[in-house]
Parts: sequence; structure tokens; C-alpha cells
Amino acid sequence: MTDFQVLPSPAPMFMKVARFTRSLVADAVPSAVMDFARLLLLDLIGVAAAGTRIEAGRIARDFAVSHWAAGPGAPSARLLFDGRRASVPGAAYALATQLDNLDAHDGWQPSKGHAGAALLPALAAFADGVPPLSGREALLSLVIGYEVSYRAAWALHATTADYHTSGAWNALGCAAVGARLLGLTDEAYRHALGLAEFHAPRSQMMREIANPSMLHDGTGWGAPTGVSSVLLAKAGFTGAPAAVVEFDDARFAWEDLGNRWITNEQYIKPYPVCRWAHAPIDGALDLRQKHAIKPESIECIEIRSFKYATQLWNDVPTSSPVAQYSLAWPVAAALARGRVTVEEILPASFTDPAIRGLVARTVPIVDEAIERSYPQRRLACLTILTRDGRRYETGVREASGGPVPLMAKSEVVTKFRAFAEPVIGRGRTTEIEELVLSVDAPGRRFASLLDAIARPV
Repeated sequence: MTDFQVLPSPAPMFMKVARFTRSLVADAVPSAVMDFARLLLLDLIGVAAAGTRIEAGRIARDFAVSHWAAGPGAPSARLLFDGRRASVPGAAYALATQLDNLDAHDGWQPSKGHAGAALLPALAAFADGVPPLSGREALLSLVIGYEVSYRAAWALHATTADYHTSGAWNALGCAAVGARLLGLTDEAYRHALGLAEFHAPRSQMMREIANPSMLHDGTGWGAPTGVSSVLLAKAGFTGAPAAVVEFDDARFAWEDLGNRWITNEQYIKPYPVCRWAHAPIDGALDLRQKHAIKPESIECIEIRSFKYATQLWNDVPTSSPVAQYSLAWPVAAALARGRVTVEEILPASFTDPAIRGLVARTVPIVDEAIERSYPQRRLACLTILTRDGRRYETGVREASGGPVPLMAKSEVVTKFRAFAEPVIGRGRTTEIEELVLSVDAPGRRFASLLDAIARPV
């Protein structure tokens, strides 16, 4: 990224982003984009429900209520699946941390990260304190957030050397959502984007991969940074222009805004672990089913993939964050149990001798051809050698979940139910599902959905 560029007036690309954010109407968005945005919303809510089982989410919710409360006369927002209130940035922090610490949400492969885990918290927090919002407007705001977030990511990755966490750029998408919902002027919006970019957590992703913790992907601080930037800019606080929007070397990322819809280029994760492990998980499940492979018969598991994937944790996990940033563990769980669900990344599973034994027999290998395909693709090849000399191989395969093809509606609904029902029960799961799938129908208010997802578990 250019270190120094004087911009006394808004760059043309900012004006383009401002017009898109302020003036976009639902009828100008392809129906396929709105349809998929509905499924993205449903998926995020399901992950948020399941995220109440993760310790980081509980800590974040308690922290927001205790230390990030709204002041006298200030707007507040409910914590989802909790019901208590915090300030608008506090509510965004709590849900973003809860979502970020269950690695099962959407993403765009070139960004090497995730936007929805920040955007839903920002949308829900802002919407709980603004005048009644239509479901259609809420869904449209989510789409705007995706489009701004991923272009900011695109520009950042192309112009900086470090691999930054998602919070470094999804903060700008949160600022876009807030700027639209609060009706910021172009001048205030420019400052909001500049504040969000300047204060967003440019944390190093691979440091967290090497030492997995509740920091996860930086989104816990990306969301409240974007939200706070909007509130500060609305009050008159100024910020330098956002380089990833206005600098000349970022221009390429914004030229097709409004014509190319990155919202529909996302994947939805079938499994609650790092996307880098998904292709070998798919392969393990396929080989297990096709050949009736028993875990005790396995001598060795070879996983050929790109370098970052092989650098995931390859020992028995010591915590849920470690399990989610593991390669060997979820592949071993797939072979031992025939599934990789939330249960497999919770501590109760870490003592399972069948999974532990397979982890010890797993060998990650960097494949140079696969390495060249990253980050546009998430490829891997799995080979299983059995004790009696048989060899089973998947061949090089792509991770499931999209974007080609996009995950089908039936698949997203099935995943939503699997994540939500164990936490909130079938009746409430059905209620929320129906509200989301009709969220943008004529006359629908977003508050109805917020009421359903804010009630405590």
C-alpha cells in the first residue's frame, strides 16, 4: 500500500463507494444475490446459536455487559441468544467474538477470511437502536457490507506484505452498514471508513494459526471498530482517508462495484473448523463411506495440500480454538466418527482414543502444484494406507460448500438446523428459519427477527 498520498478532497473511488452505500435499492440487486444473502443470514444465525456453547462467547457477552455498557441516554442493543443489553459497540463485540470463535461461517476465498461474522453483529446492533427497519432494508444493508468488506480485503492483500486477520478489513464493511442505517453524510462516511481502517486490528493471522487462542481471526475487534467509527464520525470525529478505498493502488478493487456481486462468490462452511482443512475432511468422509474403512485398520494418513494448510495444528488439541485451527484432528475425527460437528471441536471429544490414535498417524505434506492454486482455491489430496497394505486415495479435490457451485438452499437449511436445534430446540429453530427465509417479504420488519434471536437460550 502506498505509504503517503495527499487527498485534500475525496477520491473518485470513495464517491463511487458512497453512492453505492447510500443509494443502492433492492430492485437494483440481482434476485440471485438477495436469495443467497438470505441463506447467508440464516447460516450466520445458526452459527451464532451454536457459538453460545463456546467459552469465548460467554466471556465476551459477560464482558460487554459489565464493561461496555451504554451510558445514560445512549442507545443500546440486545445480545443475541442472551437478551441482556450493552452499548451498540459492546453488542457488536460480543456477537462478533461469539461467531469468530466458532469457525463455521461464510468466507470469500481471495480474501483469506470472513466478513459475515462481523457484519451480522454490526447489523443487529445498529438495527436494535434505529427507527423500525424493514427486513428488505436489513438484507440489502448486509449485501452492501459484504461488497465493501471483500473489496477492502482484496485491496489490502494486494498491497501489503503481512497476512492480516479478517478484522483488518471487515471493519470497513461494518462502517458501511452503519453509515447507511444511520444516514451519514458523505463527509461523515469518509471519516468513518478512515477511522475504521486506521483502528482496525491488523493482526498477523499466521501468528494465531501457530498459537491458536480466543483471538481467532480478529473479528471480535473488527466489528466494534467499524461500529465505533460510525458513531464517532457521526459526532464529528475526523479520520484520514481510507487507503484501501482511496489510494491509487487500491482502485482496481472498486472498479466493478455494483456490477460484480462478490456476495454470491462466497462459500458456506459445512464444518466448524478452518476452511483449509475442509477438502481433506471431505475426502476422509468419502473414503470412509465408500470403502467401509475402520479407524483401527489405518496405518497412515497422508494429507497433501498448500503450505498454510499443513501449518495448521497437527497434534491432539488442548482447547476448542486449537481444534478449530487443526488439520490432523478434524480429518481423524471424520475417519473415526464419520462426522465433524460442533461436538468434535469441544473438549469432551479430546480424550477419544480412536481420534487421538489417528492424529498420531497423520502426515501433512506440502504439494507444490496445490500451493500454486492458493488462495483462489482450497485443494487437497488424501491418501490412506491400511495395516494390511491397501491404499486409498481421493485425488486432488476442492473443498465443498462453494462457491462453485454455491451451497444449495436445502444444504444451508440442514446445516442451520443441525447447529441451532441442540441449543434452542426445534420449535424456536423453525420460527427463526421461517422469519429469515421471508425476511424481505413485503411488510416484514427486521425487529421481528431480532426479537426471535435476542431471547436468551
